[in-house]
Amino acid sequence: MFQALLYSPNKIQIKEVPIPEPSEGEVLIKVMNALTCGTDLKAFLRGHPLIPMPAAFGHEYSGIIVKIGKGVKNFKEGDAVMGVHTAPCHECFYCKKGLYNLCEKIMDTKALGAYADYMIIPSHVVKENLFIKPINVSFKEAALLEPLSCVVHPYKRISMNEIENAIIIGAGAIGLLHLCLLLLKGINVLVIDKNSQRLDIANKIGADTILVTNNDLKKLVYNYKKSIVYDLVVECTGQLEVWQQSIDLVRKGGIVILFGGCKPDTFVKYSTLRIHYDEITIMGSFHFTPEDVKQAYKIITEKRINLKNLITAEYPLKNIQNAFEALKAGKGIKFAIKP
Repeated sequence: MFQALLYSPNKIQIKEVPIPEPSEGEVLIKVMNALTCGTDLKAFLRGHPLIPMPAAFGHEYSGIIVKIGKGVKNFKEGDAVMGVHTAPCHECFYCKKGLYNLCEKIMDTKALGAYADYMIIPSHVVKENLFIKPINVSFKEAALLEPLSCVVHPYKRISMNEIENAIIIGAGAIGLLHLCLLLLKGINVLVIDKNSQRLDIANKIGADTILVTNNDLKKLVYNYKKSIVYDLVVECTGQLEVWQQSIDLVRKGGIVILFGGCKPDTFVKYSTLRIHYDEITIMGSFHFTPEDVKQAYKIITEKRINLKNLITAEYPLKNIQNAFEALKAGKGIKFAIKP
């Protein structure tokens, strides 16, 4: 089979490797669609601590089971499936607290290598976070289960009936998924980005939009509609200066979700006055729980949101380097990599 390996920053090579055999509890799938994502782009640009190079990468997938390992009960060969790349251990301190997304072993064994003809799904993922793909869901839409699970995660900690107006900063794939989810809940959403093409998609989905013309986001938002106060701000860029400014855009008593991951060993500082006297809630958000995955699966399979706008184009596996070069240049949202 053929597999894409990230050899070094900005360099992907296609290698022919043996088709792996599933061990006990595992399944082997023929990859039908693998989607590019922000984490993979970061790894492509500068490397990633969880993807030591050279390494197989890609973790947003859908496919067809071609072989099952001993003991697999809920799936059979020929099943079309969709899944995520991790599952919690249910044994560590954080799992026992119900904080499954913070599981101490969550990243130890992952379903990586979706940019390939075939990939192995580990036994613990098969057991908890792999699902049958309904016939009414395309393989492209099914591959969005992982990022949507991440986006679903923070909202279970928020009283959504208190949110009327929200700002999303960053109209990449994650920002647009947040947009779809917030619109589904009947919230008015303003999306801010420096990329006009991405804002066109946000507008098409149903958002108001602001094109970033300078670095003063507070001034841009204030001049847009002075009568609106924003209950929620969702940061989806992973840029320090945007993290820094996010707190300036939310009303007193509002919530800021810092969703975009920044580079390691970086820091921001916030006004103690704003946090204390205005009672601003600042939330981090990382990964997902099994319940988040189930909720995302339900949203996708019930066709509650339109996901077609998030996938810009397809690339054959042999041209995956071109897909990442396009993302590097700020083109497109997500690309489907087709073996």
